[in-house]
Amino acid sequence: MSGEYRSTKPVVLVTGGGSGIGAAAARRLAAEWQVVICGRRLEPLEKVASETGAASFVTDVGDPTAASQLIADIVARFGRLDGLVLNAGVLVNAGFGEISLEAWNQQIAINLTGPFVMTQAALPHLLAAKGAVVSITSVGAMQTGPGLAAYSASKAGLQLMTQTLAYEHARDGLRANIVAPGWIRTEMGDEEMETMHIADDLEGAYAKVSEHVPARRAGTSEEAAEAIAWLLSPAASFVNGAVLAVDGASLVANVGMTFFDKIVEQPAA
Repeated sequence: MSGEYRSTKPVVLVTGGGSGIGAAAARRLAAEWQVVICGRRLEPLEKVASETGAASFVTDVGDPTAASQLIADIVARFGRLDGLVLNAGVLVNAGFGEISLEAWNQQIAINLTGPFVMTQAALPHLLAAKGAVVSITSVGAMQTGPGLAAYSASKAGLQLMTQTLAYEHARDGLRANIVAPGWIRTEMGDEEMETMHIADDLEGAYAKVSEHVPARRAGTSEEAAEAIAWLLSPAASFVNGAVLAVDGASLVANVGMTFFDKIVEQPAA
């Protein structure tokens, strides 16, 4: 590729960049990075691209051939790849005895195998740049719940895959970290709230599922994007293999003790 086309900014790929945390990350990173976003739907990608100046590719990361080819296309276009945000994911909620093999395979393919294929293809370029990988997992990678067998397995696998990458290549200057969101208000989260009929409206639904979250609320995509931006930045230069929970302290909560919250809660000033 001719040097005249080489990006003067570091290049970062954000998978699942058309909505939710991926779109928020693209917006947050656009000032410092040449952002590339990918996803399965053209329309939301075009919207984010128009807002941020990002390059967009319609790609199914669950297809190993497409995932690998995307990396080649990005490097051919920009001459480099410095960062990778593995955000694309899917959740099919089904009980252990009811989940189909098709649903299991779909979640493993998109949430785990796709990120592996993409990272492996990107690795030579990331090593050359002494770049950074941020994988978006979930608190569900560490604490599971009903209907999450495939989702939790795939996200736990992604966490350990990322930490193995950090271990093997820390001495080469590559950093690989994890952002583990809790309840975050995204399009995917909204669909879950509506599907499960938790309350009459979304506000009520998020309030209900956050009852045992110490922060007593869901997070925002922008809050998750700030964590991603920090882990990609030089400010996190000695942070490697870490899991940064963006969860309002839900992982540290002993749900069996939340009955006693009223003892320590104080009225607002």
